[in-house]
Amino acid sequence: MVAEAAVLVVTGGRVVDQEGERPADVAVGADGRILAVGPSLDPGGARVLDATGCIVAPGLVDLHTHLREPGREEAETVESGSRAAALGGFTAVVAMPNTEPTVDNAAVVSQVLDLGKRGLCEVFTAGAITVGREGEQLAPMGEMASLGVRLFTDDGRGVQDERLMRRALEYASGLDVTLAQHCEVESLSRGGHMHEGAWSSRLGIPGIPAQAEELMVSRDLALVELTGARMHFQHLSTAGSVELVRAAKAAGLPVTAEACPHHFTLTHAELAGYDPVYKVNPPLRTDADVAAIKRGLGDGTIDAIATDHAPHTQETKEAPFDEAPCGMVGLETALALALTELELPIERVLALLSWQPAAIARIEDAHGGPIAVGRPANLCVIDTEASWVVDPARSASRSHNNPYAGRTLTGKVRHTVRWGEPVVIDGEAQR
Repeated sequence: MVAEAAVLVVTGGRVVDQEGERPADVAVGADGRILAVGPSLDPGGARVLDATGCIVAPGLVDLHTHLREPGREEAETVESGSRAAALGGFTAVVAMPNTEPTVDNAAVVSQVLDLGKRGLCEVFTAGAITVGREGEQLAPMGEMASLGVRLFTDDGRGVQDERLMRRALEYASGLDVTLAQHCEVESLSRGGHMHEGAWSSRLGIPGIPAQAEELMVSRDLALVELTGARMHFQHLSTAGSVELVRAAKAAGLPVTAEACPHHFTLTHAELAGYDPVYKVNPPLRTDADVAAIKRGLGDGTIDAIATDHAPHTQETKEAPFDEAPCGMVGLETALALALTELELPIERVLALLSWQPAAIARIEDAHGGPIAVGRPANLCVIDTEASWVVDPARSASRSHNNPYAGRTLTGKVRHTVRWGEPVVIDGEAQR
């Protein structure tokens, strides 16, 4: 079969999407949309991307990326973060609003979206729930929603006031947008730097109890039941949180949840050497919590794997432990960690990293959807057998606070295609 009018053909791979797995080539037209999907397409004069032995999947979508711009460009920019994302197989990311200034009004939303136009992946932005993320006054969500913002969060802080959170949910429901919550009761977590448990006691580091997260999850589930509004729970880290969300879903509440790779691959024991690279919020938890996160990812309780990519400069991350900021980079390792550490079929891993987060972000019209004629050609090609060693110095991110340095992982992105344009070829960014 000839892929007439094609400008790009991805050949020799096995397509995996919501429709299942099948051997197929994918032909893309000049408008960036898929022209044909089928075996043995004749590329004619089109450009060819070799996918032999690889999986061809919808592009990955990250619900939780810190791009730092505006305000902290020394740690990351929209451009550098988008390059890291493309190398990790992501064709879309949702940038968090805890920038300087905060993304809490239409002007800053427009600034981030304009910066994203130069990126290697599509950059969306979340808006803040409250002005300045200070938890005192609702941000003008309506004006941000008019620019296409569909996810709102004070990420880095949970909204502490119950009455304000109820109002936010009611307002969001009327706008048909989703609130995402960083679940942390600050009166319990204040002064803590790691999980409160055996290791915090042994190391003499003030801890953050699991209940600081679980109490807010429980509170917000009650508010969802009261208001009927949608809620997305960010970076769940405890067994108790997973069980609360599992029960809420069984009861029919309109909730979704995400977990991060570090919360299903690392535990608080990593902090034995007082290395701030392992300092993150919510903190690394226990073996039992890691097992619960893995179960939640496998049984559908947790809907998405999100990176919480949080770049910090070497200078700040090497400060004394109690002064160092929380966060780890993760865009270039998320897929490989999922493939290496989770005993899940490839289609489940891709659901967690592609089409389910796309649906939560409300961008499934362009990202994460089935690989079918007429759909935008936002694709990633994955060599699931490739073995590689994590080297933070080779990262595209401006920051190298990666806790997996030296670890051997299996699974590597070979090509990434954004709207028909190959932005990563054979593991190399094209601009």
